[in-house]
Amino acid sequence: MTPETAFSFSALSDSAQRHIRVFQIHQFLDRFAMGLTVAVVALALTDRGMDLFQISLLFGVYSLTTMTMELPFGGLADSIGRKPVFLTAVIASLISLALFLSSSNFYVLALSFAFIGFGRALRSGTLDAWFVETFKTTAPNVDVQPALAKAQTANAIGLAMGAILGGLLPDILGPYAQSLGFSPYDTSYAASFAVMLGVFAFTKLAIIEPPRPKHPRGLIQGFANVPLVIKDAGLLALKHRTLSLLLAALAIFLMATNPVEVLWPTFAKPMLDATFANTAIGALTATYFFAIAFGAALSPHVSKLFKRHHAKTLVATFTCLAALQIALAYQGHILAFATVFILYSICLGICETPASSILHRCVADHQRSTLLSLRSLIQQLGAALGLLLTGSVAELYSLSIAWSLGAVFLLLAAVLCLMLEKQIKAEQI
Repeated sequence: MTPETAFSFSALSDSAQRHIRVFQIHQFLDRFAMGLTVAVVALALTDRGMDLFQISLLFGVYSLTTMTMELPFGGLADSIGRKPVFLTAVIASLISLALFLSSSNFYVLALSFAFIGFGRALRSGTLDAWFVETFKTTAPNVDVQPALAKAQTANAIGLAMGAILGGLLPDILGPYAQSLGFSPYDTSYAASFAVMLGVFAFTKLAIIEPPRPKHPRGLIQGFANVPLVIKDAGLLALKHRTLSLLLAALAIFLMATNPVEVLWPTFAKPMLDATFANTAIGALTATYFFAIAFGAALSPHVSKLFKRHHAKTLVATFTCLAALQIALAYQGHILAFATVFILYSICLGICETPASSILHRCVADHQRSTLLSLRSLIQQLGAALGLLLTGSVAELYSLSIAWSLGAVFLLLAAVLCLMLEKQIKAEQI
């Protein structure tokens, strides 16, 4: 790995600064559209007559679709271009929202969730790869982590603001929607549809990518190349010790943290007064996203403490997360829980860009999207295993014990990152 110079936004060229700003706006809009439905999806499904088992099945459809299509479409982005694949992802999201708004039938809703998963698989690793590649062209040999952190901050703020507005719209416009024969929660979904149209237009106009073959043979060849791209990326991950260690650490990291991110409302709600419990949970959800954004913005400064040794940053952050997860598991008062949970969320935000920086330095442009998709797939598998394990332990004992067990996995991920740091040093010699 060649040494990288420190990041200074003011010292970057105009084209590099514009590139970062465009991607920040894009990430904000895209995640804002998603955030509008995040806060109300379970309530909207309940309002449509779905029971908890059916809601679980719908999320299962989403997960299965995403995991099935993740790698093929990452490879397609490497073959035919990032922008057209992302635009297709936006179209999939629009179809999903339209289906959701049009019906309360379980099978139509399942199709809607399948399109969400399809769109997620198409999104994964597309414009992230475009951003890194273009940044490296406009700012060669500059540390990409702070630039990624700026994008991650915009990403999390978009989710947070979307979640706040998505929770407010049913209360503000719900009665009017009901007078027209719609669900109050349809207001959030309609707003998401409108913002997603804006994402499509912004992507079309502001994201510049050198054109790739548009004729039928080029598209067919793009699909034909997918198995080879996937094979090469998989072999790279297996043979490249740095990538193997990083992906293993991230999978174990998600095994520990995803059950906390998914199940914390069920843990916190009994601590709240029933009259405002849902409102408080919604506010804390938004705070969670803002805390992740703050952590992402803080990430470059934390990395400076470790002289931009990103693996060391991960070791320290995973260790802090382990301690905070144990503390979170044994809180009995909402203010104490919220304080620890916010600190926990900040650490989650700090983790993202050091890991991304290591991955991007290990892979060539022609495999970048595929490796990002492989990372996403491995992380989803880790998250699914973590939820299964946590659910089983919580059923037998308690959620507190299950989260404490997850902290052990975080320490294991920290050990893997120590090995990762040694491996990176060996490669630089």
